[in-house]
Amino acid sequence: MEFGRVPERELDNINFTLPDEPMFNQAILKGLPATTPKVYIGCAKWGRTEWVGKIYPEKTKEKDFLQHYVQHYNSIELNATHYKIYGTEGIAKWAEKAAGKDFLFCPKMYQGVTHRGSLTNKDFVTTEFLKGILAFGKHLGPTFVQVSDTFTPNRKEELFTFLKSLPTDMHFFLEVRHPDWFNKAAVREELFATLKALNIGAVITDTAGRRECCHMHITVPKVFIRYVGNSLHATDYTRIDAWIERMKYWLSCNIQEVYFFMHMHDEATSPELTVYLVDKLNKACGLQLPKPKFRSSNGSLF
Repeated sequence: MEFGRVPERELDNINFTLPDEPMFNQAILKGLPATTPKVYIGCAKWGRTEWVGKIYPEKTKEKDFLQHYVQHYNSIELNATHYKIYGTEGIAKWAEKAAGKDFLFCPKMYQGVTHRGSLTNKDFVTTEFLKGILAFGKHLGPTFVQVSDTFTPNRKEELFTFLKSLPTDMHFFLEVRHPDWFNKAAVREELFATLKALNIGAVITDTAGRRECCHMHITVPKVFIRYVGNSLHATDYTRIDAWIERMKYWLSCNIQEVYFFMHMHDEATSPELTVYLVDKLNKACGLQLPKPKFRSSNGSLF
């Protein structure tokens, strides 16, 4: 992910401190019933050739990447669905790779709906997109709707009308990127209040160059975090430490689901940072989340 990328020389000068817990969140977190926490960790893609010989066996063919990916992670932030509408047959084949596992696909809404022209009069293409992803069946996680960096609050009525049209028996999260959604208090408050009323989550994006997108507002009792690291720079680890403390707090409040998706500008090193995240999160929260298993020089797992 290139969003929010800054030159490496600037990373040590960025304040990566996570914002304080907004008072807004108390209305969501207060009084949640005790449940077994559901925590899902994943990446944005499974088709990384850099992982062959690292977590995928040597000479693994691209068609087999997914069946190996599901051995290391319990979810995927599925960006492939942003670029193409997949039919039910293709989606079902992906779902089959996760058979018997507690694994969720979290598809990104098709760009023909969200990034091409207005959000109005998109009923047909939206329906076709949703029809396809329903083939994931029990392996379908929340869908996230992203609008472009240039989509401003001046188009809020268009956005809110579109969100109201989405089926209420599916789970959705929204990612907005234009700074005016966050930097103007009245706009920010209206956005999160509307999402809460519609039972739609707010994506939290933690990336170096756009700190306002790491807003920490929870509008449903679930969180969807897009974390963008910097190829194992020292700040990646301290940032992960802070996220573990925040997720520990949310889990102590009985939040229902946590989704944490690992991104890098260079995805080659995503598995290494995932191991660091999962080891510390498992220890801090008493979880048993799966993590990538690396292959030794002789090809065996260790």
